[in-house]
Amino acid sequence: MNDPRLAFAGLLVGVLVGTTGMGGGSLLTPILVLLFGFDPGVAIGTDILHGAIFKSFGAVRHRTLGTVHARLASWMLLGSAPMSLVGVALSSWLVRNYGDGVQSVQAQVLGVALVFGGLGLFLRSVISRRNVSDAPFLLSNRDRLIAFSLGFFGGFIVGLTSVGSGTFFGLVMILAFPLTARKIVGTDIFHAAVLLWVAGFGHFVAGNVDMTAVGWLLLGSIPGVLLGSQVSVRVPEQALRVSLATVLVASGIKLADVPDSTGLMIAALGVGFALALLLELRSRRLNGRIATPAPEP
Repeated sequence: MNDPRLAFAGLLVGVLVGTTGMGGGSLLTPILVLLFGFDPGVAIGTDILHGAIFKSFGAVRHRTLGTVHARLASWMLLGSAPMSLVGVALSSWLVRNYGDGVQSVQAQVLGVALVFGGLGLFLRSVISRRNVSDAPFLLSNRDRLIAFSLGFFGGFIVGLTSVGSGTFFGLVMILAFPLTARKIVGTDIFHAAVLLWVAGFGHFVAGNVDMTAVGWLLLGSIPGVLLGSQVSVRVPEQALRVSLATVLVASGIKLADVPDSTGLMIAALGVGFALALLLELRSRRLNGRIATPAPEP
């Protein structure tokens, strides 16, 4: 597809990924399907190969900043890389056996994945972590098992739907490992870049990639991810993630074609944006208290 508007979509996704570590597939795939009219199979393949290229720039930048836990990423890749190819193979098998009719099935699978991805991102936004340290984190056997299992199941989801590289992996890393937010984002992007190269190659061989669209997307996403990785000003990250989670859930409801999807979408958007506003107001109030302590008597 030769549409310059794709560059703006790429810029939006690049900035968000570089700043927050959110998976680009969670946002870009529904944009391609709902706004640009891509069929779900081509949208997934195009998004994955595009993500492999532009996330590589973010991964290199985070690596130079020292925000990547390379051993953790490697253990996740042991499970995610081969299972992403299984997901690609299943997607191609569905196309071969069901033809054009598989598009509706893929749309529903993608919709369900987006709903769960949005809920996961919401949890990732509101969960408060303790015992977080910037000290070197040495992996135990339990940590390696968790990382491999996360890659095993998450890689299959990424290969099949393109959703999960930043949402599911990031959420589990927050829950399981005592890493700082910067290292969660950096490790997440580094792992996703390698994983998406594997899955993207599989989709390219299967003919599920629109290379013209990839080129337009990269025009926006490469500078976007570099800018997002370097952002030093304070951004309302928690409210931003909740807003994005809301959009993902609403998009998933639409793609899954659930009964009364329009009403559910409106309700989800209303509740989600109200929560985002409340969280931002609460954050500002708490920051105000910290910045202006009571004077001593």
